[in-house]
Amino acid sequence: MFYGCRRRYWNRVNFAIGGVLHGLRKPRLDRVNFDASISLCVSLHRRASRFYSAASTLPVKGPFVAKAAVKADKPTLTRPPEPKRYKATPEEMLSFYRDMLLIRRFEEKAGQLYGLGLIGGFCHLYIGQEAVAVGLQSALEIGRDSVITGYRDHGHMLLCRIEPKVVMAELTGRQAGISKGKGGSMHMFDVAKGFYGGHGIVGAQVSLGAGLGFGHKYRGDGGVCLAYFGDGAANQGQVYEAFNMAALWDLPVVFVIENNQYAMGTSVQRSSAETHLFRRGESFTIPGIQVDGMDVLACRGAAEVALEWTRSGKGPLILEMKTYRYRGHSMSDPAKYRSRDEVQSMRDTRDPIEGLKKELEAAGIDEAKLKDIDKEIRTIVAEAADFAEQSPEPDLSELHTDVLVGQY
Repeated sequence: MFYGCRRRYWNRVNFAIGGVLHGLRKPRLDRVNFDASISLCVSLHRRASRFYSAASTLPVKGPFVAKAAVKADKPTLTRPPEPKRYKATPEEMLSFYRDMLLIRRFEEKAGQLYGLGLIGGFCHLYIGQEAVAVGLQSALEIGRDSVITGYRDHGHMLLCRIEPKVVMAELTGRQAGISKGKGGSMHMFDVAKGFYGGHGIVGAQVSLGAGLGFGHKYRGDGGVCLAYFGDGAANQGQVYEAFNMAALWDLPVVFVIENNQYAMGTSVQRSSAETHLFRRGESFTIPGIQVDGMDVLACRGAAEVALEWTRSGKGPLILEMKTYRYRGHSMSDPAKYRSRDEVQSMRDTRDPIEGLKKELEAAGIDEAKLKDIDKEIRTIVAEAADFAEQSPEPDLSELHTDVLVGQY
C-alpha cells in the first residue's frame, strides 16, 4: 500500500514538474496554466512530505521486512589470536642478526655510493626498519610465496636471497644488475625468487599484491603474498579497492603497513584522521594487528599468526608494523620535520639490531662471534660495491629492449 501511494504521488509531482518545464520551453503558454502548474507542484510536494513523515512511523510490512533483515545481517569481523613474541633458538637469532646486519651495512654503503655520484635518481634507505622485513620474510617459503613492496625495497630483495652484488649493480645502473641496469633503486624484480618489485608509484603495489594473492589462490599452490606499503600510501584510494576485492575473494594476502611515522615527510598524526592503521580494513571485514616493528622477534611472531590465518583460507589480514627510519625519506631529504634528538633517542633505545644483540648475549652467544659476523658482512658488502663499480653500463642497444613482454 505504502509503495503504491508513493508511486501515485510522485507520478503527479513529476507530471506537474513536466508542465513547468514545458512552460519554460514555450513562453507563449497561457500564464494561468503555467502558474497553476507551479502551485500544483508545490502543493503535492508538501502533501507528499507530510505523508512520508506520517508513514515513517507505521510498522514495516511486506518486502521491506526482508530488506531490513538483509541490511541488519552484517558479516561479523572475526580476528586471529593475538600474536606472541617468537621463541627463537640461538641459531635462529643469529640468522636474524646476520640478515638485519646485512641490510644495515648494505644500505650504509648504498648511501656512500650515492654521495659519490655512483647511484643516480632516487634512493630510499631501509636503515632502522630492518626488523620488519627480517621478521616477516624469515617465515616465508622462497619460491612458493611472493613479496611486493614500494621503493624502499633493497632489504626485501636481499631477504629473497638475491645476491647483494646484483642488487648493488642495479643500484649503480650496470648491465650486471638484476634488471640489467635499467630499473635502478625503485624497479627491481626477480620472479624466480618471488620478488615482484620495487614500485615507484605510491600505493600501486597494493593492488598488484592483491593480484598476486589471486594468482596463488587460482593455482592452488598454497602461497601467500606479502604486500608492503607505508603509512603515507595507507591513504591512497586504490589501497581500499584492493582491500575490497581481497576480502570478497578471501585472497591469501598479508597487507603489511610499514608505519615509519613520517611517510614522505609529514607526521602520521597530521596526515591521517585514523592513526591506528591496523583498523583500516575493518569496514571490509579484514582484521588487523598492530606490531612492534622494532623487535624482530615480535615481527616473526606476527608472521606466524598472519601466515597461518591466510594459508588456512580465512582471507586477507593487515599488519601495522610500528617502525622508524633513521634517514630521510630519500637521500635528498634533509628530514627537518623532526629533531636530531628524536632520531638519536630511537637509535639509543629502540634499535632493532642492538636489541637483538642483547638477546644473543643473554643466550650465551660470545661477542667475538658477533664481531666475526659483522666482519663477514662488511666483506660481502665491499665486494658487492666493487663488483658494481667494475661492471659495464648497459649497451645503447638495450635502450629499446624489455619494453613489452611480447611482439604485437
